[in-house]
Amino acid sequence: MKISTKTIIFLGISLCCTSANYAQTTVHNYVDPMIGSEGVGRVFIGPSCPYGMVKPSPDCTVSPNSGWLPLPKEVTGFSQVHVSGTGGGPKYGNIQIMPFSGVLDKLDQASHRTEENVKLGYYETVFKENHIKTEITTAEKVSFYRITYPKNATKDLKIDPGFFLGESHEPEGREAQQFVGSQIEIVSDTEVRGYSRIRGGWNNGRAYTVYFWATFDQPIAKYVTWKDGKFYNNQSAQFDSGKKTAALVSFGKDGKQELNVKIGISFLSELKAKNNIEVEIPHWNFNTVLSSLENKWEQLLSRIQLSPDTSADYKKMFYTGLYHTMIMPVDRTGENPLWTNDEPYYDDFYCIWDTFRSSSPLITLIDSKRQVEIVNAMLNIYKREGYLPEGRSGNDNGRTQGGSNAETVLADAFVKNLKGIDYELALKAMLKDATIPPGGNEEREGRGGLLDYLRLGYVPFGTDRAGNRTMDYAYNDYNIATVAKGLNHTEIYNQYIKQADNWQNLWRSDYVNNGATGFIMPKDASGNWLDDVVFGESKIQKPTYKYTPVITESPWYVCHWCVFFYEGTSWEYSLSVPHDLPEVIRRSGGDVAFKNRLDTFFDSKLYDVSNEPSFLAPTMYHWIGKPYLSSDRIRAIIKDNFNTSHEGLPGNDDSGAMSSWLAFHMMGLYPNAGQPYYLLNTPLIKEITLQVGEGKNFKIMTKKMSEKNKYIKTALLNGQPYNKAWISHEDIVKGGELIFEMDSKPSVWGTTILPPKK
Repeated sequence: MKISTKTIIFLGISLCCTSANYAQTTVHNYVDPMIGSEGVGRVFIGPSCPYGMVKPSPDCTVSPNSGWLPLPKEVTGFSQVHVSGTGGGPKYGNIQIMPFSGVLDKLDQASHRTEENVKLGYYETVFKENHIKTEITTAEKVSFYRITYPKNATKDLKIDPGFFLGESHEPEGREAQQFVGSQIEIVSDTEVRGYSRIRGGWNNGRAYTVYFWATFDQPIAKYVTWKDGKFYNNQSAQFDSGKKTAALVSFGKDGKQELNVKIGISFLSELKAKNNIEVEIPHWNFNTVLSSLENKWEQLLSRIQLSPDTSADYKKMFYTGLYHTMIMPVDRTGENPLWTNDEPYYDDFYCIWDTFRSSSPLITLIDSKRQVEIVNAMLNIYKREGYLPEGRSGNDNGRTQGGSNAETVLADAFVKNLKGIDYELALKAMLKDATIPPGGNEEREGRGGLLDYLRLGYVPFGTDRAGNRTMDYAYNDYNIATVAKGLNHTEIYNQYIKQADNWQNLWRSDYVNNGATGFIMPKDASGNWLDDVVFGESKIQKPTYKYTPVITESPWYVCHWCVFFYEGTSWEYSLSVPHDLPEVIRRSGGDVAFKNRLDTFFDSKLYDVSNEPSFLAPTMYHWIGKPYLSSDRIRAIIKDNFNTSHEGLPGNDDSGAMSSWLAFHMMGLYPNAGQPYYLLNTPLIKEITLQVGEGKNFKIMTKKMSEKNKYIKTALLNGQPYNKAWISHEDIVKGGELIFEMDSKPSVWGTTILPPKK
């Protein structure tokens, strides 16, 4: 067939345009903040900048962790600071506002939503009782509200710095937030300022203060202030006397029905909150703020592009996973009330026990400069407070759930060659955790049971979380050995690579359960294995119960923090040895026995997809030369547990831990955190392009992939045969192309060169 020159030119232009469109596809529209909002996910649904300090959204009573609950639950107001995906007790919910119409005579203005519209950077609702529409977007430190009142209705607003999430009627309730003080002042006819001082919450932290400055684009016509249950008509301020304060302001009926509100937030002062408004949103254009926020996310999310034929559901799941990963920790650089310097400061590490496995590695892959800031902020906390954070919120360390897992984050940065970090200082910080007991603050920082661990080589039963602490400390010691070796500290390396074997001291080799042999089990300080352990906390009567590898201790037998294994069973934790799986395989009886063990683990539903200690487990078939079985497990887990619904996450998102696990596996990659490689599995997406910095891209492509052709037959890395089912971080960040040819049945690919050993 003859093709004219014009046709060739037209086709060429079309192809160029198609290529350009693919490269410039807008991806932030695929983010659905409601995925994981219901059920156990607990994600934050309001607008947020990447790692943004301010997170405004509705509060539906004082109970939920993220503030939001589904319809028909009433809304008590909109607070400016929240967390995302957390378990435990709530935190924050500070500086609440609530639009209403009526008499300024009651603080409770709770209303029911008729509808909600939620997308990245934007929240909208209309209230049933008064038909007021509230729209929200945000900058880094400033919330922006556009409130539309019905015609002929008074434009009224509650401002309540006394509100907070997690309030309990029980004095000094564990993990409940406690009121310390609040203050409010009508500064002018367009400005209100004040603060909220709260302590406690999930980390049982010391008091933190959230200062605010609110500005309006219409003048206040009248107001009343409120304190400790009483209204005051002629007082423009209510000072802090340890009682709750608030104000009701009215803008009357005249003028436009749209009221715009900017609320600057600061952890330093009211004037700093005002300055944040002047710097971040010096205008009154709501749409400009929304567009700026969308652009910030687009620049980040578009660093990973999916092939155009990727299904809409997969695009939503993937980009929402990236989005949730980058909501926390929170960038509070320049907002640190504890010390003054120019170094990065981040807060709301919730908790590193949750996030070190997949969230931190994903941030490293997407936004390595940000990860350098986060690591330096952790070191900054160590320099000023003496210990690295394990969990941190409200400018206070707390709490530890297992190991001193900041070590893994530092080691991960080191082995992936992140620049701009003082690794000698990092090693000192790691050694502080590993050698100096935290002095009665074992839930706040450092290593609980450390002296026993150093003396016995394990944490004995009787110390809370003895089992998973031993497992975590052994891996943290491996992390220390890794950094020490790289920095040529041979003696330190020799000591800690030996201590990395300490998990073996709790391995009971003759214990059989569900056909598997060898488990991590309780042992007392005298070296005796314990089949029966103490029930409850009584100091007088000490009944016992039989401890088995399938038992879940809390809340049935002991308190949540008194368990041998935190949030898990011995079946889960006995596999949780990310640095020495070949030894676990040997102790389990070899490759065949280990395969059977994994099969039993998954088929008998002993695996918990919502539990971080099991995150690596689906990939463990790699270590016995059967990566195709890992791919089978991963695909089945995702199909059965993740989707685009409001209940689309199988567990607490834990600051993006669950979401980052999903995003990695959709790409066919999974990190072994603290080590410089990723395990390779069958991707769920035909083609993925990652921007890896300095104009370099790394592309993962599949040929002939379908529902039937789900097994990797061969692979090429930059045109050369690639027979490993794992790939180094270095190979990815220098750019290139990994091509998988798919088939309908497993092949020998990836079966001979196993992942690196300890």
